[in-house]
Amino acid sequence: MVQYSRKPRVSSKSALAQVSDLTCHFKNTFETANAIKRLPLRKAQQYYRQVLAKTRCVPFKRYNRKVGRTGQAKEFSGATKGRWPRKSVVAMMGLLKNAEANALAKGLDPNSLVVSHIQVDQAARMRRRTYRAHGRAGPYMRSPCHVQLALSERKAAVPKPTSAPKRN
Repeated sequence: MVQYSRKPRVSSKSALAQVSDLTCHFKNTFETANAIKRLPLRKAQQYYRQVLAKTRCVPFKRYNRKVGRTGQAKEFSGATKGRWPRKSVVAMMGLLKNAEANALAKGLDPNSLVVSHIQVDQAARMRRRTYRAHGRAGPYMRSPCHVQLALSERKAAVPKPTSAPKRN
C-alpha cells in the first residue's frame, strides 16, 4: 500500500493519485502544483490548457530567483514573476486525469471534485557527468520529484436560516 502524507477526511468521497520519480524539475513542478491548490478539477484542467497555450502563466512565488517578470502573473496575489513550464504542466495534467479516472471508478461525479491536497517532494538526484577542459569532469545532475494529490467532493453549502433563532 502506498503511503500518502495526508489521509482524506472521507475516503469514500475522495480519489487519490501519485507519481514517483517524475523526471521533471522539482522547482517547476512545485510551483505548477501550488497554482491549482483548492481549485475545482475542471478549472484546474482548463488552467493547465491555458498555460500550454501561453495565455496564462504559472506564478513562481518560492523558487523565483532569476525568473523573469510577466504581466500575466499579476492575477495572482503578490506575484510578479511567472513562467510556462510545459513539461511539468503535461505531467500534472496526466496525474489529474489519473485521479479523475480513480474518482469515476469510485462512482464520484468529476464536476463536483476539488483538489483538496497536492504535494511535491524532492526525489533522489540522478547523477551524470559533463566533460570539462583539461581532462576534468563536472556534475550534471537531474532533480526529479514525487507528486501526490487528492480530489475530494465539494462540501454542500448550508442554507441560511430564514427565521430568527429562538431565544429562551
